[in-house]
Amino acid sequence: MRQYIEKILSFFWPEVCPFCQKACKKGICDTCRKRLESIRIKEPRCMRCGKQIRSMEKEYCYDCLHTHHYYDRGISLWLHREPVNQSIYQFKYHNQRRYGTIYAQEILYWYKDVIVSWHPDVIMPVPLHFRRKRKRGYNQARILAELIGTGTGIAVDSRHLIRRKYTNPQKILGHRQRKKNLKNAFAVKKDFVPVKTVLLIDDIYTTGSTIDAAAYVLKQRGVVNVYFLTISIGQGY
Repeated sequence: MRQYIEKILSFFWPEVCPFCQKACKKGICDTCRKRLESIRIKEPRCMRCGKQIRSMEKEYCYDCLHTHHYYDRGISLWLHREPVNQSIYQFKYHNQRRYGTIYAQEILYWYKDVIVSWHPDVIMPVPLHFRRKRKRGYNQARILAELIGTGTGIAVDSRHLIRRKYTNPQKILGHRQRKKNLKNAFAVKKDFVPVKTVLLIDDIYTTGSTIDAAAYVLKQRGVVNVYFLTISIGQGY
């Protein structure tokens, strides 16, 4: 019965490439695969945010040299450019939850060993405020976190880190405004039992303000190491 239902669903909603929306049974079409390879983050990387840098002699990007971060280190898969930016927009705002499966598969292909080497005790998705989640219907970071948790065998904690402040969308703000916007935005529930290492999952890293704000409250509650992983990373500020 399940197979029959899946065949009917695939007829009305065929599998499509999440980057060009053309029918594609293998996930990512060949054309988009080539485009994605050109914007995949490669070495040399910033030793803090994971952004690609030009020189092997440098350890940190310009942003990280001029900003104090509360997180320890992070990585992202692609630059936040076409066709990734529009794909994430659909994933985030237009109920394309199935795109998360493709993103997770790519992340695990390239970064599973890195994730495991960080020895995270739990994976935590960056939470949405309940008003925004109610409007959207889901948290895209949680979808991604649960898929990565399944692929690595690492427990996912989507309950203890909460967003207690309803904030303006970060994308409309400058660097300083982003930090101010996120001040006291996150909290950790009282029954949280501190662990040594947490891996935060989100969709996009721009200036790091969101990850920093979440990392700060976790470390205030006894977490020693906070790493992050995102689908894409912007150009900074």
